[in-house]
Amino acid sequence: MNEKTGTAITIRQCAKGDEQALALVGQSTFLEAFAGILDGADVIAHCARQHDAQLYRDWLALPAMRLWLAEAIPGGAPVGYLVLSPASLPVADPHPRDLEIKRIYLLHRFQGQRVGQRLMQAALEQARAGGAGRVLLGVYAENHDALAFYVRCGFAQVGRRTFRVGRTDYQDVILGMTL
Repeated sequence: MNEKTGTAITIRQCAKGDEQALALVGQSTFLEAFAGILDGADVIAHCARQHDAQLYRDWLALPAMRLWLAEAIPGGAPVGYLVLSPASLPVADPHPRDLEIKRIYLLHRFQGQRVGQRLMQAALEQARAGGAGRVLLGVYAENHDALAFYVRCGFAQVGRRTFRVGRTDYQDVILGMTL
């Protein structure tokens, strides 16, 4: 039971048919995290392109992709998710067994209640079981709360990249964890 919201949360692996829920949470959490930081038109365009249900439908069809959904109980409303994929981040020492946490998003009112840790745990268990040597992720360099969460999970900085949203470039930190 989530003490902050009074809501229980379940975590499950996604399946075909979850693409609308993933798109909704992706758009909602991106807006929630970056409204007032990024240009509004850029946020809308980014969400339309990067959190489109078809993108998630395509990812769900790929055997190399794993997605988990956090849902509120009762009712099953989606409140967060995580995407684990083959790594594509620009690091100095890439390895074919590297995996990437491409996305981990959680509605703000459910943060601080171990839901993110549970999502992360599911992904790391999958990565270890699949023989991955390292898990990478990219995070906006000014997202201090997210950076602190990843450090608590055991990640450390392994690089940087430029990430474009709309017409503007932002700096991301690339973090890695050896398994």
